[in-house]
Amino acid sequence: MADTQTRKRRGGGRAGAAARRGSAVIDQMPWNPPINIDKPTEPLDQAGIEAIHEGAMRILEEIGIEFYNEEAIGILKEAGCTISGDNVRMGRDFVMEMIGKAPSSFTITPRNPDKTIDVGGKTLLFGNVSSPPNYWDLEIGTKVAGNREMCRNLLKLTQYFNCIHFAGGYPVEPVDIHASVRHLDVLYDKLTLTDKAMHAYSLGKERVEDVMEMVRIAGGLSHEEFEATPRMYTNINSTSPLKHDHPMIDGCLRLARRGQAIVVTPFTLAGAMAPVTMAGAVAQSLAEALCAIALFQYVRPGIPCVIGTFTSNVDMKSGAPAFGTPEYMRSTQMTGQMARFYGLPMRSSGVCAANVPDGQSIWETSNSLWAAVQSGTNMVYHAAGWLEGGLIASPEKFIMDCEILQQIQRYMQPEITATGPDEIALDAIKSVGNDGHFFGIQHTQDRYTTAFYQPFLSDWKNYEGWDVAGGIWTAERAHHMFKEIVTSFEAPPMDDGIRDELADFVARRKAEGGAPTDF
Repeated sequence: MADTQTRKRRGGGRAGAAARRGSAVIDQMPWNPPINIDKPTEPLDQAGIEAIHEGAMRILEEIGIEFYNEEAIGILKEAGCTISGDNVRMGRDFVMEMIGKAPSSFTITPRNPDKTIDVGGKTLLFGNVSSPPNYWDLEIGTKVAGNREMCRNLLKLTQYFNCIHFAGGYPVEPVDIHASVRHLDVLYDKLTLTDKAMHAYSLGKERVEDVMEMVRIAGGLSHEEFEATPRMYTNINSTSPLKHDHPMIDGCLRLARRGQAIVVTPFTLAGAMAPVTMAGAVAQSLAEALCAIALFQYVRPGIPCVIGTFTSNVDMKSGAPAFGTPEYMRSTQMTGQMARFYGLPMRSSGVCAANVPDGQSIWETSNSLWAAVQSGTNMVYHAAGWLEGGLIASPEKFIMDCEILQQIQRYMQPEITATGPDEIALDAIKSVGNDGHFFGIQHTQDRYTTAFYQPFLSDWKNYEGWDVAGGIWTAERAHHMFKEIVTSFEAPPMDDGIRDELADFVARRKAEGGAPTDF
C-alpha cells in the first residue's frame, strides 16, 4: 500500500513510469482510473429519448417480464405489481419511483483500500475478460478448455496491469475443477493474486454466500464493516427476451440485503433475442434491466445498481453474434443517453467476434471500447482478453487490449488540451523562427519525456529496423510479455493469518460439498 501511495503522488507520463519501473517487464502508466473529460456522443434527440423510454415503459406495463423466482414474485405482488403466474407487469410510476432511489454514483472498496473504485459520474473503469470456457495462446496455437493454471495466469495479468481496475468473473473457466467447488478455488486465487474489486457469480445461494464471506475475510472485516459499504459486486443477465431466472435474482437479493453492488445487464442480440431495429432492442434491454433494479430498490432502497448494455446484432447470414459493429456502437451510445435519463451508472463491454488476436480482433474491440468512452460508460467489462464472442480468453489479446486502454487513459489527460502560455508556446515558436527546428530548444527538452504517449507493445521502428530486430508481429511480442509477466509476478501482500483463515474456509466448504450440482 505504501508503494501505491507513492505512485499516486508522482506525475504520469513516460518519465514518471520509468522512474518506477525498476525490473518491471514493461514501462506502464500508473494506477489512475481515467476521468472522461469529453462530452458524450448523443445520437438521440429529446423526442428519441422519450420514444425509447415510452417503449420500455409499455413493455413493462402491457407485456410484462417473466420472473422465475417465487420470492421475487411475492415481493413484487406486495409492491402492487400485476402478477399472472410468473409474469409481472409494473406501472411506470412504480418503476420510476424505485429507480429514483438508486444512487447515481458509489464506491467499491476492495481489500486494498488504495484500489477503491468510484462507480458513476465521469469515471471510466476497465475490467478483465470474464467467463470464457476456452483459452488460446500463441504457444498452444489452438482453442482448448480452460484450466486453473490458465485462470491464475490471467489473474496475474489482471493484477499486473494498472489500466485494469476491477476483477470480473473467472477470466477463463477452470473446467478441471468441479463446478461444486470451482468458486472456492477461483476466489481464493483471485483474493490472493489480486487486490482489486471482486465479483461474485449469482448462480445459487452457496456461491454468493461463500464469496461474500471470503471477501469479508480477505478484507479483515467484521460483518458490520462488510455491510456498511460495497466491498464487491455481481453482474446478472436477463434471459432475453423478457425473462429473469431464479438463481441470478436470488443472488442479487442476497447481495442487496448485505449492501453490495449489483450490475444488471440484459444480453439482447438484435434480430435474434430482440427486435432487428436498434431502438427496439435498446427499449427491450432497458425494460429487462429496469424491472430488476426496481425490485432491488424496493427490497433495499438506495442499494447501488448499475444499468448494463450488451446490445449488439447477429450476422443475418449465419445467426452468429457480431460485436464491435456500427450497430453495437450506436446502441451503446443510445443506452448511455438513457442511463443518464434514469440517473444510473452504466456498464458496457470491450468485445469482438474474432477467433484469434488478429487485426479483426483489434478493430472490433477498439470500436467497442471507444463506444464505451463516447457513451459515458462507467464500468467496461471484458476490456482486455476477449475473443470469439466471449468463448475464448487469450493472454496475447489481453496485453494487446491493455495498449488500447492505456491510450484511452492518456487521451483523457487534460494536459494534452491545456491552453496556457506554456502550451501555446509563443516564446518557443519565436526562438525557432522560420529556419530552425524544435528538437533542441529548452521548451522541448523540458517536456520530451512526458509530452507524448509511449507504447509498451506497439513497434514504431521502420520496416528495416523491425526486420533486423527479428520481424516480430504484435501477437508474438504480446506472448513474450505474457511469459515474462507471469514468470516475474509477485502477488500483492496479504497477512498470513488472513490467508490461513481463507484457506481454512475453503477447506471447510469443500468438505461440506460446496455448491450443489446435478452432476
